[in-house]
Amino acid sequence: MVPPRPPLLVVCALRIERLALRRGAARAATAHPVTVLRTGMGPTAAEAAVHDALRDPARRDAAVLTTGFCAGLAPGMRPGDVVVSDEGHESEALAAALKAAGHTVHTGPLAESDHVVRGAERAALAAKGAIAVDMESAAMRRAALAQGVRHIAAARVVVDTPEYELVRVGTLRTGIIAFRVLRDLVPAFLDWHRTTAAPPEVS
Repeated sequence: MVPPRPPLLVVCALRIERLALRRGAARAATAHPVTVLRTGMGPTAAEAAVHDALRDPARRDAAVLTTGFCAGLAPGMRPGDVVVSDEGHESEALAAALKAAGHTVHTGPLAESDHVVRGAERAALAAKGAIAVDMESAAMRRAALAQGVRHIAAARVVVDTPEYELVRVGTLRTGIIAFRVLRDLVPAFLDWHRTTAAPPEVS
């Protein structure tokens, strides 16, 4: 007998990110227990929303995957590439699932910022070793760890690069590319969940 698999909580910050993820989940037509949570922009809102969501007994033992858009910092990155944070022990399995699904994946440090990063500030973060930056992933992770989450990972879609800075998500071609890629990540997220959060078999 196999006990039920713990739920998957997919966390994003923006309304447009949630739209992409819900469309992806609808396409996947999965029986997986998946919740897409939108926290609102910024680390404070993200941390509070994840903390509150995980206090729900129905999400006990949930796996948490933080996602959305990010700014690429490393040379050679293109809009639509996927960045997997190397923080924690789940990154290798998540990157493997994404690569198997045909996505271009970069694994490395994901920097935290409380504002949109442009210009020289991007270069400074890259010089410290970060390959991408966003405003919410680190805060989401802190909240999940504080609630005792065992399975947590972060995957972000590059929406702009130093060469192509995006002013507003969804208004430029790079934003459309990133939206479609984020939508198409959902099956790989489910594969990650199946392999890492699978409950042990019991007789």
